[in-house]
Amino acid sequence: MKKTILLLLLSISAFAQIDKMEPPFWYAGMHNPELQIMFYGKNIAQYEASVSNNVVIKNVVKTENPNYIFITIDTKNLPASDFVFSFKNKNKVAFTKNYSLKQRRANSAERKSFDSSDMMYLIMPDRFANGNPNNDSNSATTEKANRNSPGGRHGGDIEGIIKNLDYLSELGVTALWSTPLCEDNDKGYSYHGYGQSDVYKIDPRYGTNEEYLKLSSELKKRGMKLIKDYVTNHWGAQHWMYKDLPTYDWVHQFPGFSQSNYRMATQFDPNASAIDTKNCVDGWFVPSMPDLNQSNPLVLNYLTQNAIWWIEYADLDGYRVDTYSYNDKVGIAKWTKAITDEYPYFNIVGEVWMNDQAQMAYWQKDSKIAAIQSYNSHLPSVMDFTLHSAFGNAFNEDKDSWNDGMIKFYDNFTNDFLYPNINNILTFVENHDTGRFNQNHKNDIKKYTMAMAMLATVRGIPQLYYGSEIGMAGDKGKGDADIRQDFPGGWTGDKNNAFTKSGRTEEQNKFFDVTSKLFQWRKNKNVVHFGKTTHYIPQENVYVYFRYDDKETVMVVINNSAEAKTIKTNRFQENIKAFKSGKDVLSGKSVDVSNEISLEGKSVLVLELK
Repeated sequence: MKKTILLLLLSISAFAQIDKMEPPFWYAGMHNPELQIMFYGKNIAQYEASVSNNVVIKNVVKTENPNYIFITIDTKNLPASDFVFSFKNKNKVAFTKNYSLKQRRANSAERKSFDSSDMMYLIMPDRFANGNPNNDSNSATTEKANRNSPGGRHGGDIEGIIKNLDYLSELGVTALWSTPLCEDNDKGYSYHGYGQSDVYKIDPRYGTNEEYLKLSSELKKRGMKLIKDYVTNHWGAQHWMYKDLPTYDWVHQFPGFSQSNYRMATQFDPNASAIDTKNCVDGWFVPSMPDLNQSNPLVLNYLTQNAIWWIEYADLDGYRVDTYSYNDKVGIAKWTKAITDEYPYFNIVGEVWMNDQAQMAYWQKDSKIAAIQSYNSHLPSVMDFTLHSAFGNAFNEDKDSWNDGMIKFYDNFTNDFLYPNINNILTFVENHDTGRFNQNHKNDIKKYTMAMAMLATVRGIPQLYYGSEIGMAGDKGKGDADIRQDFPGGWTGDKNNAFTKSGRTEEQNKFFDVTSKLFQWRKNKNVVHFGKTTHYIPQENVYVYFRYDDKETVMVVINNSAEAKTIKTNRFQENIKAFKSGKDVLSGKSVDVSNEISLEGKSVLVLELK
């Protein structure tokens, strides 16, 4: 009896030795056969590891922290199977740990991703819909739900997203981008998710890993795609690894915290000082977000494997990468290439928040600008922040000038030649970090319609921010919480339910109907997805451009003047050619284009030429 108890106690002690094992499992048949597994436990580095089933250990790394051991194995030609790691002390097995290689989905490596045929919808899950009130607070996380606090947790979750997928489908959405859903255990303002504390675990206030997988599956049933928001630049200060760093240089130390100067141009400025470059790249985004050191091979491999694990586990269709251009540029290029080597058709869009097209284009894969410095980010897509800037101002400028009004859009598109792949950039009117369009334009449905018509018809991948389609506003000047308000109808007891036509107000339906009509139409318009563009210098604040291919031609006419305008069409003859009329997508009316076109003030025509 005593012997049995002793063996039981030894067994309990043995299993308690490993607190974390990451990745928790892996997949057979990956392009890169090398897998580095991190084992974490009290003084685990004192043990020597071996593995069963003739699995080859290629490398073992022990760091200055004895609580970590990194073991690299060769998975080449290994079938989906289980094997056992044994940890020995003085040639005696002290404890063991099972590990699994799982079967991949069919054609996993060839998975298709989002592209310019999609319309991407961005949500902040905490503010979208509360599908399960029972998970609003959790004993394992610090911040509890408080919907009365603008910057607090409000209770939106994965179940709330799933319950409203039909609404998104009706709107014309084909891809869903959610801000991070992994655990963020900050004491406050944790709802945005960018200060992650465990990157292998969905935050319990959003749901579970299994529910995230269900979201992916439910989207695919509707022909929609799931885009995960990935953060390579930083974690949150509550991340369990930050509290017990594997190596001193796992994060950038000064020692401790030093603020980034945010001057991303130092990444390629030939005249930049070394200290300015270091302070941009190595400086922390904010004090609560330790800056990860991607030049440390252990860090880089950890981030790479985590990203690949989520693709396989959750059957992801793409990544949006936060603060892409703040990363170590060599490290982030390796991270990106490793993912696209595994998945050749996988799209990744990086947040490169700059106000110059050459500087943004530098970060797109195969950039000729970056090639001058022998650099290639391997990043397929970037976000069009200069176009966003034009959306922010132009429609409030009734009078045109050399620099004001629709010329802002024209000037933006004149620099399209800078991008290696102009179709594969993300276009947007607003997102979760910017001012709300409807706030800046006083919920003017005419201005909103012009903006949506452009977003639906210009080159690139259009992205819509949740709530815009029902006229949601919010003042950035009052803080981020005001531009991240709760979607009406997402919570029991809300005054109205904007997820349904009958629940929306008359004004909300006006915004929704315009948005839905444009993006439902866009779904099947190859000419808009991949066609060529010809545009004409705006005159009297009227901007005309064409999207065309061998089969179709779409003419877009935007009158940004407050006054009605009549334009002669002979100027556009090279695109109008023999076409006599066009059907307006929004009104359904036929418009004669043979001689002249008349438009009301602040209006737009999207014409399918016949």
